[in-house]
Amino acid sequence: MPAFSKILIANRGEIACRIQRTAQALGYRTVAVFSEADADALHVRMADEAVLIGAAPVPQSYLNQPAILDAARRTGADAIHPGYGFLSENAGFAKACAEAGIVFIGPSPDAIDLMGSKRRSKIAMIAAGVPCIAGYEGTDQDDDTLCREAERIGYPLMIKASAGGGGRGMRLVWRAEDLLEQLRTARSEALHGFGNDELILEQALINPRHVEIQIFGDHHGNLLHLGERDCSIQRRHQKIIEEAPCPVMTADLRQAMGDAALKAGRAVNYVGAGTVEFLLAPDGGFYFLEMNTRLQVEHPVTELITGLDLVAWQLDVAAGLPLPLRQDQVQFSGHAMEVRLYAEDPAANFLPQTGHLLSWEPPIRDGVRIDHGLLEGQTISPFYDPMLGKVIAHGATREEARRKLLRAVEDCVLLGVQANQRLLAGLLAHPQFIDGDFGTDFIHQHFADHPALQAPAPSAEQLAIAAALFYQAMHARHAPGLGGWSNNSGAVRRYRIGLGERDWPLTLTAATGGTLHIRIAERVIELKLLEADQCGATLMIDGIRQRQAWHLDGNDLWLFTRPGGLHLQDRTQAPVAARASVSDGSLNAPMDGAIVEVLVSEGTAVRQGQLLMVLEAMKMEHPLKAGIDGVVRTLHVKPGDQVKNRQLLLQVETAH
Repeated sequence: MPAFSKILIANRGEIACRIQRTAQALGYRTVAVFSEADADALHVRMADEAVLIGAAPVPQSYLNQPAILDAARRTGADAIHPGYGFLSENAGFAKACAEAGIVFIGPSPDAIDLMGSKRRSKIAMIAAGVPCIAGYEGTDQDDDTLCREAERIGYPLMIKASAGGGGRGMRLVWRAEDLLEQLRTARSEALHGFGNDELILEQALINPRHVEIQIFGDHHGNLLHLGERDCSIQRRHQKIIEEAPCPVMTADLRQAMGDAALKAGRAVNYVGAGTVEFLLAPDGGFYFLEMNTRLQVEHPVTELITGLDLVAWQLDVAAGLPLPLRQDQVQFSGHAMEVRLYAEDPAANFLPQTGHLLSWEPPIRDGVRIDHGLLEGQTISPFYDPMLGKVIAHGATREEARRKLLRAVEDCVLLGVQANQRLLAGLLAHPQFIDGDFGTDFIHQHFADHPALQAPAPSAEQLAIAAALFYQAMHARHAPGLGGWSNNSGAVRRYRIGLGERDWPLTLTAATGGTLHIRIAERVIELKLLEADQCGATLMIDGIRQRQAWHLDGNDLWLFTRPGGLHLQDRTQAPVAARASVSDGSLNAPMDGAIVEVLVSEGTAVRQGQLLMVLEAMKMEHPLKAGIDGVVRTLHVKPGDQVKNRQLLLQVETAH
């Protein structure tokens, strides 16, 4: 009898879709689980069966173990794949699956339990002879002990959530006077994210490379590694670009890091897919960081250079089959590179973004792979991680892979929700990245003043296109028989096009044959519509033909640019808005989310920069601080409240 025949994927989004593609190709039936917010999601549509497991908040749905196990029972699923995140590294869930007679597609509960604790795993790795960085991994967690240990370790140092990952519960501390506040934030984030506020401290390596080794084990005692991935390009301690192989890897270093990773795996009798992560110092020394006992977000780059399907390996190993290769049979071909596409605003300290996905057209071409779970029209909610998907490219060389990936990022049409495409393109085009010369501090070192981290400003051509599209829409309403384009030669119209808090005035003059002359400051742009359909149009702009994608709704225009989209508005008839003063004392929600902590009450005297409350959104905590000195006069929220973007949370009045 086969070990299992129907697999429930206890996850959502792109990873649930990714697992289903392989599982279904291998002949397995699949079951999706979904929250109320994901009722019509792509992973639900792909599955043979799907079960609602709860409301949108993660604890009520994707972390709801009884509901997930009940979904397996009701559908007859005899195996569960946890994907990554959520329950993938939850030893209790793995045990519960076994007790229910369900195959857990992952390592043993004991391995998950040990390696899921940064504190205990580091102790185990030291015992196994794996190189580790100096730090504190003791059981005493009071502030006095941690402050004392921090002085012993020295600054700068890293605070890490022992049960954490993905940058949550992690803080870099440069000065002793900042330690207590950072400990508080890290504990809170760890408790909300992982249900465990245990912390460790480590000496901070400044600008190392983050290099990880993919390992795989089976139930027959076989263990091997599939090479390394360089994951050094990060923001807020979260990876955004990964590649394989590492640009500075040598045969000797790969051997040493591979051997260390296998030592880590053997120490816990590892079975299944796992990743041993290291920090690689400039002098060539490397140190154990953590082990992730699951499939990684960045596994596609390993798949592309090895030609292997790691999900298929997971399913075969869980079914009791031996690994199909020996270590000496593993071969690498070419170079692969991946970027993570996030719904976030890099210019606002990577603040997560929510909204409706109005247009989604990923590029389809040879050597490019898009892993996503997106559908046009869906809502990007505040309840889940802001990662929208991944764009991956493979080439014969690193430069070929980089070039393909840069073009794919620039050509990825995503409108309706702000994403990080401009940053990704800027990183891929940076001379030092092209040379492979970077570490984990690359963005901080080289992008502080980079245009990709500044609020975007539309070009003259983009403003002209916007004015032309608003002009077209106006005539479509009044003269639909003309196809929306006026032949009214000599007509002159003034426009005010806005983006964020800025406006740009321009003048549009209609000439014969549908040509428009659009003046912006001292420049005149000639524009003509050649053809249009529901996805966009072909335009001639100053004699250059180009294809343009957009989504227009009334006075709101999402205009595709390379890279990313611009949300432009026709403010011609709107009154000029008074700019809100930063000193008016109003504290508004920067995005949709939940208030997890309120540190003041009405009547509390506060100082500029003082922490007032904490907003949790997309699995990260966002501290909200006072903009002025004064007194809290009105408080509109309490812990647990769900709030909307720009909602007024409290009002501070200047003390008289």
